Amino acid sequence: MSADLIVGIQWGDEGKGKMVDMLAQNYDVVCRSQGGHNAGHTIWVDGVRYALHLIPSGVLNPKAINIIGNGVVLNPESIIKEMEQFDSLVGRLYISDKAHLNLPYHALIDQAKERLKGDKAIGTTGKGIGPAYAEKISRTGFRVGELLNPTKLSEGILEYFEQNRAIFDVLEIETPKQDELLSLLEEYKEKLEPFIANTTNMVWKALDDNKRILLEGAQGTLLDIDHGTYPYVTSSNTVSAGACTGLGISPKDIGVVTGIVKAYTTRVGNGPFPSEDFTDEGERMADVGKEVGTTTGRGRRCGWFDAIAVKHAARLNGCDQLSLMKLDVLDGFEKIKICVAYDVNGETLDYMPSDLDDVKPIYEEIDGWDSVVGCREFDKLPENAKKYINRIEELTGVRVGIVSTSPERDDTIIRG
Repeated sequence: MSADLIVGIQWGDEGKGKMVDMLAQNYDVVCRSQGGHNAGHTIWVDGVRYALHLIPSGVLNPKAINIIGNGVVLNPESIIKEMEQFDSLVGRLYISDKAHLNLPYHALIDQAKERLKGDKAIGTTGKGIGPAYAEKISRTGFRVGELLNPTKLSEGILEYFEQNRAIFDVLEIETPKQDELLSLLEEYKEKLEPFIANTTNMVWKALDDNKRILLEGAQGTLLDIDHGTYPYVTSSNTVSAGACTGLGISPKDIGVVTGIVKAYTTRVGNGPFPSEDFTDEGERMADVGKEVGTTTGRGRRCGWFDAIAVKHAARLNGCDQLSLMKLDVLDGFEKIKICVAYDVNGETLDYMPSDLDDVKPIYEEIDGWDSVVGCREFDKLPENAKKYINRIEELTGVRVGIVSTSPERDDTIIRG
């Protein structure tokens, strides 16, 4: 048995949460492979809104096992708070003992460095994700399994502060008090110990036992540390290949790859965005689509569907199909634009360059439609909505196998 994978194809916030929640009803195991509590999945079920940051979206399937892999940076306070939304998750949620800890001082470092950059700030969430990953790569970080020995862990953290005192002094970050730090770590251990496990072996066993496994990442492909719009990216590999390192599985274990895209495009924070719309139409997308970051509360920048970027991201991820989300947000537009090429200093490009700073979008327009809300069959969509989807398939070279027509779980078209 192989593991199917869901991956964001734009700059995150594509609607992965709804799709994982819906598909997870048919899976035995749902795994999160990277990112931290800077991610936010919003799921609507029967009119109730759930906001998840670290717990895999399969948590709403009472029969599914949920695994947080080694590629995640875990903030104990965030996961503990998130767990309080649900009945006991013992036996249903597992956290890799090899995942790295994102502790309170990481957020302080993150925020201090952003302040020092002034108007050149990247626009991070300030959640400490970058510093936590930086420590992991520099081999000075601390892992979830170390919570099982709070005394030793507290000593290691204080030693780390001592070794980097000059840096912490410049950033105006105080060294934690030993008794307060130990007390905090003991609290983390008490609440998280039942969930800490060797998740790599768990996933291997699930594969060997022919369990149905669904993998989900955080953020989106264009925020990938290697392949995104650097430096305005996240600190992990958000592409499908990142799921292998983030969970300890091989590329041969990956099954169907579904790329999640919005019917338009959004971005949070700074960085290039070729198809951004600065007119009333962009504001309308933001208003109708309720485009506010689940984690940050920041408004999302909005623009038209960028077929060049999606084609690029779909190839990076090896997408077998696309899932088109929030099609209903475009209801009522007289004309709908699609970015079909880039203009770079007078040269027309049909591919995504490494640097998007001088890129201008080249659009084509199609006629809009009245409403797709509640449609659950492709043939019942308005003709122009079907034309829009068909054009996306032509431009990206990937079939649109799933279409979402409202935030509700059941308002989804599954094309055979």
